[in-house]
Amino acid sequence: MVVAATVSLVAAGTSAAGAAPASASGQQKDTEYTVLLESPGNRDFAIDAVRRAGGEVVRSNDAIGLLTVKAPANGFAEKVSASSEVVGAARSKPIGHAPKAEKAKRENVEKENKAAQPNKAPASPQSTAGMDPLDGDLWGLNLVRSNIARAKQAGDKRVYVGILDTGVDGSHPDIAPNFNNELSRNFTIDMPNDADGGVFDGPCEFRGCVDPANWDDGGHGTHVAGTIGAAANGFGISGVAPNVSLVNIRGGQDAGSFFLQPVVDALTYGADIGLDVINMSFYVDPWYMNCANDPTASAEEQLEQRTVIASVQRALNYAHRKGVTLIGAAGNNHEDLGKPRQDVQSPNYPPGHARPRPIDNATCLTLPTEGDHVISVSALGPSTGKADYSNYGVEQTAVSAPGGYFRDGLGTPWYRTNENLILSTYPRNVALAEGAIDEAGNITEAGLAAGVKKAVQGDKVGYYQYLQGTSMAAPHAAGVAALIVSQYGKKDKGRPGLTLDPDKVEKVLYKTATQRACPNPRTVSYVDVGRTPEFDATCEGDAKFNGFYGHGIVDAYGAVTRGGQFL
Repeated sequence: MVVAATVSLVAAGTSAAGAAPASASGQQKDTEYTVLLESPGNRDFAIDAVRRAGGEVVRSNDAIGLLTVKAPANGFAEKVSASSEVVGAARSKPIGHAPKAEKAKRENVEKENKAAQPNKAPASPQSTAGMDPLDGDLWGLNLVRSNIARAKQAGDKRVYVGILDTGVDGSHPDIAPNFNNELSRNFTIDMPNDADGGVFDGPCEFRGCVDPANWDDGGHGTHVAGTIGAAANGFGISGVAPNVSLVNIRGGQDAGSFFLQPVVDALTYGADIGLDVINMSFYVDPWYMNCANDPTASAEEQLEQRTVIASVQRALNYAHRKGVTLIGAAGNNHEDLGKPRQDVQSPNYPPGHARPRPIDNATCLTLPTEGDHVISVSALGPSTGKADYSNYGVEQTAVSAPGGYFRDGLGTPWYRTNENLILSTYPRNVALAEGAIDEAGNITEAGLAAGVKKAVQGDKVGYYQYLQGTSMAAPHAAGVAALIVSQYGKKDKGRPGLTLDPDKVEKVLYKTATQRACPNPRTVSYVDVGRTPEFDATCEGDAKFNGFYGHGIVDAYGAVTRGGQFL
């Protein structure tokens, strides 16, 4: 269990070992709910309402007024939401039971080619850095001009970047030099095989089913962390901001799902410990779009979606007030977020329950990327064209960044090659589980086909994989944001480290981005690269701001050399 200033345990009644406590009506409390209070200050009244509805509070997030509750599967949400002290309740997941599902990467990453607080601040390092042996494969690093920005500013260890993801492999040779284990936390509990042999997260690797804070069984979070801040240490690759500190604030399951309570706990914890930037390359499950008025929803599902919207926004507001710059992936549903199509992928948990739903743009949100204060990032390929999968639109796209595009370069030798994707750090345990390497650590035929790379230096061994998605674009922007804080930030009063108002970080990021006009013609068809007409995308706007590029392509060099004039 993570213990932070805003996350607390609530004393619970005892029950027989191995048995779930029962409600007054005799129903088993076998389901976990997240209950949002009308205001953070009325916790005691809300707890009474929870008890009257047959629930038991097991944890609370006092920063934004969120309770984790065990309650009967039927009727609790409606009962507790009838209280004037409660905004709503969202079913989180069954306790001790996971549905049958094959382990898979989540929506925000696509592998086409592979089918607390420290006692004192660390000393400021030298602000410059060189390049690493595999950096020649990082076209994204060059596109955002980190390769030349680092001669002036390579990041400062007093700048802390939170990775809200599936975890971070803190032992990876390119992550370890910048990884802050003291601040890192895991807010999730693994969901192992169910009684019928189905799989969600897979078997628990550690006692208690809670992974250490330096562990990643998904690989997604480690890839994101490497793009942001892999060390420039003469080994493997380097990140956009290779001298900043990386903090794992894990909110995602091994299987890639991100449930409400862990995400909110991670956000508020990150804000409380003074993180400067938080990268969010995901959407909150189980709804791709959370709708305030869903005509297809049951009463409980309607309450759930409204609770997700209110809870996530409250957490985003809290983090922004505390000085956190929030970066979000735009999503991989190849749609204009201002003109969303029918949602056919929700709810995605438990698996097999998705249904077609009409989406009202005015009342439906994909979170966190459409939340207030979040800088939403679209994905580009090496040609700088919008990647086929990337969401876009003038309503939400703030900036663009390299995310990889496997099908880029039609008619050229690079078409459908691994090198069109984004290369970054790969946990050894995940590479082994996915068959990319063997027990001896050698790259297998499958790994070679996927472009997996291995770096060796003495007793140091590191692995690297290619991925694509807006999940890969967001960390390029997060790295640039971290460089902005490194260059222009001031000492944080009462805390170790540097700080810079997130509105100022945002302004520098936008003003120094490389402007890019819409393509001509404005409607881009992806049919020739094998996509259906549904992928066709129309770019609206001008060179200063448009739906494909937002304010432009993030520019590390421009940010650290010209950003001061906008502060």
